[in-house]
Amino acid sequence: MKSKSFLAGIVVVSLFFCTCNKPVDHNEPGSLVFNNALNAIPVGKPIVDNLMLNAYAGLDGVYPAQKTYPWESGTDNWIFGSVAGGEAHKGSFQTDQPPAEDIASYTAISTNEYFDAKWSVNMQGIYYANQALQTLPLIINGTISAAYANEITAEARFLRGFYELELAKLWRNVPYINTGTAYSNGYNTVSNNGPIWTQIEADFTFAMNHLPVTQALIGRPNKYAAEAFLAKTLLFDHQYALAKPLLGDLIANGVTSQGAKYALVPYADNFNPSKKNGPEGVFVIQAVVHDGSGGYDGNPGDILNFPQGGPAICCGFFTPSFSFVNAFKTDATTGLPLLDTYNNGDLKNDQGLTSSMPFTPTTVTIDARLDWTVGRRGIPCLDWGNAPGDSWVGYQNEAGPYFNLKTLYYQAAQATTSEAYGGWATNQSTSNSYNAIRYADVLLWAAEVEVEVGSLQKAEDYVNMVRRRAANPAGWVHTYIDPANPMGGYTTTPAANYKVGLYGVAGNNAAYGFAANGMSYARKAVYFERMLELGMEGHRFFDLQRWDGIYGGPGGSWFMVNTLTAYIQHENAVVNFGPTYFTAHFTANRNELFPIPQNEITASNGKLKQNPGY
Repeated sequence: MKSKSFLAGIVVVSLFFCTCNKPVDHNEPGSLVFNNALNAIPVGKPIVDNLMLNAYAGLDGVYPAQKTYPWESGTDNWIFGSVAGGEAHKGSFQTDQPPAEDIASYTAISTNEYFDAKWSVNMQGIYYANQALQTLPLIINGTISAAYANEITAEARFLRGFYELELAKLWRNVPYINTGTAYSNGYNTVSNNGPIWTQIEADFTFAMNHLPVTQALIGRPNKYAAEAFLAKTLLFDHQYALAKPLLGDLIANGVTSQGAKYALVPYADNFNPSKKNGPEGVFVIQAVVHDGSGGYDGNPGDILNFPQGGPAICCGFFTPSFSFVNAFKTDATTGLPLLDTYNNGDLKNDQGLTSSMPFTPTTVTIDARLDWTVGRRGIPCLDWGNAPGDSWVGYQNEAGPYFNLKTLYYQAAQATTSEAYGGWATNQSTSNSYNAIRYADVLLWAAEVEVEVGSLQKAEDYVNMVRRRAANPAGWVHTYIDPANPMGGYTTTPAANYKVGLYGVAGNNAAYGFAANGMSYARKAVYFERMLELGMEGHRFFDLQRWDGIYGGPGGSWFMVNTLTAYIQHENAVVNFGPTYFTAHFTANRNELFPIPQNEITASNGKLKQNPGY
């Protein structure tokens, strides 16, 4: 049974009452029912501490003894955000994980078990946060100070906002649950009549105003983490003018919970388990291995998401799409993205070739971030050697030729950063903590806001800050000194023909400035940059959704359906690629949201209403 009572940076034994692997209070995920047992016993600090322990435990998207699989509900949102957003295929073979296959093809219905899992875990997190808030006023034995009560209230409201935002991203029309809600018969007695952005904003505003600037424990949110989540929620609410000063403050003054000034670190460090929690980590959801939990405190959402034939031996899910890889092609003269033509011809790949067949990688110019994001044949794969192609990917005709690099660990650190999950998933539990928000996110949100308020030059400056890192040769993938000994170090020779340019700078790029080309061009460039920078991190579907005009987004009507229909059409046209996308169809005014789980609707006796189109 999983508990975050270990040294995971979230909570420690000395802080919380629970010193074993079992939480004090545990309900099965699903339709949650409160009890008032706490009112019948002397309530003190240990009770509140344990409730907060349980509230934190769900940040990774998994709770103890949940009846569903961890990869169905992980906060990394690999299936909901990246696969449904067109960055990746489900991977593996078609009949493995059919509920995920349905999400990938936009045919999932309300009885899909992945939706049940995601809904239940987030409701469980809300439950514990609210229980902690309810319990604080009952403490009469003097075991807590006013300052401590204020801190716990701020953390609990931050956590409640986090879980409510996760729900709102998938379903939009979800119930907001606070301590004043009449919930005597369960959470699902609350209606879901519309967006709850205002309520989520209130939780993050309170947290921002009451959390400290630094924390003793690395996984606890500080003032700036709350400010970043408030800005994120305001972007979903299209409140750009309100988000602007928050983002400006984060850029000028923001620090991590350990007090490090926000900064862009080497790109690869963001996905290296040994280098997590650096200056780019605005809010990092902690993962640890070898802590006595049998792998349950590792990164649970990505258990399946390793190359089939690679170091974890399993399972070949979450494979980058052809369209996503094509987006990293750059103009040979300017080094800028091919915003409108990137899918005109696929980047050379080994689709249909076995590993024993000869293959030479492309020599066209590409963005250097590609080879820290995607494993592709003939290119160094961290310190594992040149990616061998089909022998690692597996099920190539249904998954494609690529594998995800952002979830993989280094060979030299395998023993310390990976562990068997529950005794069966060899090296598939990792300490690769999830970057819920990183500083590049903040910069690109700021660019997005500046576009919408008309400050196109400032938007360009923010995008160029992100691109300047990608353009630095020191951060590129380089060839091995000895390909037969990949842990023996690297040369100074780039592994591919990397060329990353900046918008609007003197010379060939001067004609591509945001101000010179107008708001529509600038908006397109910012949107594209988010895909390149944050690809395979679970954000794309939700970005497309909030940009769509159907919900008041600046992308205009049909933005999401047009984007994902073009994606489906492209994947269908790839030779030697399998059947998933032959039946895929993104339906406007339906697939922008996921269906509310039928189990919850049934249990609510009509209180919860299904989303349109389902």
